[in-house]
Amino acid sequence: MAKKEKLKHFGDMSEDEAREFLENLRWPDGVICPHCEHDVAHKITAKEGTKTHVRDGVYMCAKCRKQFSVKVGTIFESSHIPLRKWVMAFYLMNTSKKGISAHQLHRMLGVTYKTAWFMCHRIRESMRKEPVNTLLEGVVEADETYVGGQEKYRHMNKRKGGLGRGSLGKVPVFALVERGGELRAGVVANVGAKTLPKIIRQHVHRDATLMTDSFHSYSQVDEHVLFHETVDHSRREYVRGNAHVNTLEGWFSLLKRGLNGTFHHVSEKHLDRYIDEFVHRYNWREMDDVQRTIKAIKGAPGKRLYYKEPKES
Repeated sequence: MAKKEKLKHFGDMSEDEAREFLENLRWPDGVICPHCEHDVAHKITAKEGTKTHVRDGVYMCAKCRKQFSVKVGTIFESSHIPLRKWVMAFYLMNTSKKGISAHQLHRMLGVTYKTAWFMCHRIRESMRKEPVNTLLEGVVEADETYVGGQEKYRHMNKRKGGLGRGSLGKVPVFALVERGGELRAGVVANVGAKTLPKIIRQHVHRDATLMTDSFHSYSQVDEHVLFHETVDHSRREYVRGNAHVNTLEGWFSLLKRGLNGTFHHVSEKHLDRYIDEFVHRYNWREMDDVQRTIKAIKGAPGKRLYYKEPKES
């Protein structure tokens, strides 16, 4: 199926088709109550000849007697946005190599910008991968970069000191990638010699071959990995045999093109969510657009994201 045909398929979904699509993804072996996980539930329908209104797609658990729908216990919960628009939004975000802006989404879906912005963040929450216990093996690249505008271009009351050069005022991002495998990335407090080796110890197998540049913070990782090769960018050395960090350099370039060209401005508060989006698309790059979309939707259960965090009672 061509990309335009896939887009048309998702765009032409009725609300009932979208609901059935999500139900089949969440409950492939039959409906399960999200409250007590009982596997027997009955669909609630209005009795013939009555004027009682029953919402579509509502079930009642045979054990706890609570009502629920496919939205309960997922990022869709409490959302009044039609499910067909949610499915379309998932598809668009999973097929846009450099991301799609909330402004573009609000025009395509016919929702307000505020709604589109919050939908994007909920979908990024669904894309977020849960912490894993597996370690990266084989040849693993490690590299760091900085995201954000230069200090001299900031408003005076937002500058952190001086006109700013290089990394001053920018947000440090650290990433690891197993060549031919998984990528992990996120915002870090700093790129010091105590921070980066600690992250490497948590994610990289001792028998892996680690590839880095000559940044001083990587000098202590030899205590953890058996094999460590470096390239010296200060001497214009970017590849030496199999030693390079070009995989991460390419991903960082794609990330920055998306942040600068698509989103234009991303606050430090939400930067990790945008990184999760780009990590998701990279890690499932071998899948086609529909499979990658389905993978993201399957991450929706068990996650909630509030526009404002609820107050503790």
